Amino acid sequence: PSGTRLLPKPLHFRLDSADIEELLSKLDQLIAKKRDIKQAAMQELLTGRRRLPGFSAAWVAKRIDKVAPLQRGFDLTHSEVKPGPYPVAYSNGIANHHAEFKAKGPGIATGRSGTIGNVHYIESDYWPHNTSLFVTNFHGNDPKFVYYLFQHTKLAQFSTGSGVPTLNRNDVHAHVVQIPQAHEEQSAIAQALTDMDTEITALEARREKTRLIKQGMMQELLSGRVRLI
Repeated sequence: PSGTRLLPKPLHFRLDSADIEELLSKLDQLIAKKRDIKQAAMQELLTGRRRLPGFSAAWVAKRIDKVAPLQRGFDLTHSEVKPGPYPVAYSNGIANHHAEFKAKGPGIATGRSGTIGNVHYIESDYWPHNTSLFVTNFHGNDPKFVYYLFQHTKLAQFSTGSGVPTLNRNDVHAHVVQIPQAHEEQSAIAQALTDMDTEITALEARREKTRLIKQGMMQELLSGRVRLI
């Protein structure tokens, strides 16, 4: 009849959600395995127990303040943020961008209060927020190597306070680490670990895409637009 709206006919095709669940499960297992491999590699490469080909010079022991000293970031209220290209590094990571910067990139920031222990690598110039600590001087060391070194050091062990934990910068500075003397070896270690991170990130992106496909399929099924046969 005139004026009657005709609904589209539902699509009919075979769809096995168990296949998607199996794929998600396999991706979860693979990601977990790759993370374990990376952690083992960090334990070996960042302590000198395993050396990359071509490097044999002795490592040296240094306090962290002689490797990459940390300083409290700068105040910046939410109302003061002006849209711009420079990342703002908070205690829990990059959560905003500002029209000005306070530190040259590449840089490293970590939570000073609240979220403790997470280490963030920033490629560009950036604004370290006052809830973070940032490296003021790499003393000739490879920034990406220092990033992984800080991850391995587990900075959360230097937190103080029972209410809102705070990272004790003095305790971090006094901690002694072993590092390669050669910048080239630092860079090689950093590249090896970066390659592992890149592989893990690609797998995580694939898992997220698969999850979204599953979510879209469920929406189609629940709406009746797609029928199983």
